[in-house]
Amino acid sequence: MNIEQLLARDSFIERSARNRARALLDDGSMRELIGPFDRVTSPWLAQQKLVTQSDDGVVVAKGTVDGVATVVLAIEGAFQGGSMGEVGGAKIAGALELAAEDNRAGIATQAVILFETGGVRLQEANLGLAAIAEIQSAIVDLRRYRPVIGVSAGTVGCYGGMSIAAGLCSYLVLTREARLGLNGPQVIEQEAGVAEFDSRNRALIWGLTGGQQRTATGLADALVDDDTAQVRSVVADLFRAGPPLEHRSDRYADYLERLARFDTAGQPEAADVRALYGKEL
Repeated sequence: MNIEQLLARDSFIERSARNRARALLDDGSMRELIGPFDRVTSPWLAQQKLVTQSDDGVVVAKGTVDGVATVVLAIEGAFQGGSMGEVGGAKIAGALELAAEDNRAGIATQAVILFETGGVRLQEANLGLAAIAEIQSAIVDLRRYRPVIGVSAGTVGCYGGMSIAAGLCSYLVLTREARLGLNGPQVIEQEAGVAEFDSRNRALIWGLTGGQQRTATGLADALVDDDTAQVRSVVADLFRAGPPLEHRSDRYADYLERLARFDTAGQPEAADVRALYGKEL
């Protein structure tokens, strides 16, 4: 990509959560639920004298994609690192649960989750963990009827319990700039030491947890450029494909068997992981 193309592109990464949601929905169809003017904020951050946000960093938008009812749940990575607390988690879980109820009533409703999150909000501890568990349960419920598509573009990535939620989605779409992992680099370094994982080694981080690697090893279904039109096109194509014949989480026995063959004595390279999971770039 030359400089002219770079400047002309419509970056999905550079959009806010609200603008990302609007960009994925059909023009003029977006309606925000529990929006910023409803002032539903975290009661726990305020008690700890931390700045709150009027939507708790989660945008719940309803509209259509190719004319089909769609909810988009967009996490704002710029607020508290996209962390999940009681309010934001309840917004996502509740929207997914209502979408499942729509399907049981004969109203086809699908969902997109835009993951930019470090996982649970530490200031809300168990409440945040409970909210993430409810999100995971709601994804599994809804995906029986219509696809639940996860998208992670950057800049925060997708970590913690929300990375498990991403793995439960019918399909997962990543950019090269995205990162997906259960524990973040700094957490691994803090707990296991820099010899285990150097959080300043960007090549190591993206080589093992970046979007290209995660797609190559089958943990994501589509690798896209940081281009809004391309992200929207791929999401629409996956919706048209319908639910997969087998969800990734149903193949857990195969993943465990492959993982058991891995020698943990040394630091893995990206090629080692690709070989382990049997896919090449």
